[in-house]
Amino acid sequence: MSKISRLAPHAGRIVLGLIFTVFGLNGFLHFMPNPPVPEAAGSFLGALAATGYMFPLIKGTEVVAGLALLSNRFVPLALILLSPVVVNIFAFHTVLAPAPIGVLVLLLTAYLGYAYRNHFAGLFVAKVRPKRSEPRVAVSQHLADAE
Repeated sequence: MSKISRLAPHAGRIVLGLIFTVFGLNGFLHFMPNPPVPEAAGSFLGALAATGYMFPLIKGTEVVAGLALLSNRFVPLALILLSPVVVNIFAFHTVLAPAPIGVLVLLLTAYLGYAYRNHFAGLFVAKVRPKRSEPRVAVSQHLADAE
């Protein structure tokens, strides 16, 4: 295994984590100015803001998942939480306000999904049954059976 292929998932995880942590925090703290957007994009963002809960939900998810990626904790869960956000970022920056960040975020997320694919195997099982737990046996009965 080459050094690049060994370090690439870590680098991708850190870059994606930084993107989501910084832009998520910016949604709350407003330390970076928002660039002007086309009218259709502005209408869409205005509708999200008008709900009163959508931006805090999205930005909160971005911060939590971004920090998970940066800390290398719960990475598969963070990628799952970010997936609908990434799809919307890609669509927004492809259709409403063209910018390369949508493609970058989509490619990084797809690469990390591939790099951590063994952790997602259980999600792609077509038919499953819940695990049955063993019935609880009273301690006195268990002791009686042991004699």
